[in-house]
Amino acid sequence: MERPLHRKHVISVLVENQPGALARIIELFSSRGYNIESLNVGRTEDPTISRITMVAKGDEHTIEQIVKQLRRIIDVFKVRDLTDKKKLDRELLIIRINVDSNEKKEEVKRLVDIFGAQIVDLSQDTYTVELTGDEEQIDAFLELIKPLGIREMARTGRVAMVRALQGDTFDEK
Repeated sequence: MERPLHRKHVISVLVENQPGALARIIELFSSRGYNIESLNVGRTEDPTISRITMVAKGDEHTIEQIVKQLRRIIDVFKVRDLTDKKKLDRELLIIRINVDSNEKKEEVKRLVDIFGAQIVDLSQDTYTVELTGDEEQIDAFLELIKPLGIREMARTGRVAMVRALQGDTFDEK
């Protein structure tokens, strides 16, 4: 029997911006043995509502079950699997890179220019770079920077929205 296709799914959830809302969602995942690969939470244009963007890996049936269960949580207004939608999605990377030679400094500057990143802080032997892009762009940048020496990094999870031209809105709870 063929194993169902497991792939990353981007799930967007609008929730009431109240203490405990995120905890209830996390509990749903952990109690059922689902893993969240990335998680990002922030207020929307309405300060009483937060958008949670999660990336979870699973087959279509598993993700469908997650979406159904999310819709049952009292704080949840709307849930959407954005995986196959035309969407904008981005991550933020802040990375401190060793630049203990002029050659390394020039290489970092060259990569920063190529990737549309920017140097946001510097010291005598490090540059701190900020890059916003999709997952593939962030991964490609990291692969090229890694040989120079990464001192420290912070990477957000994805944030995502359906493209405006697609014209459809969030599914109702």
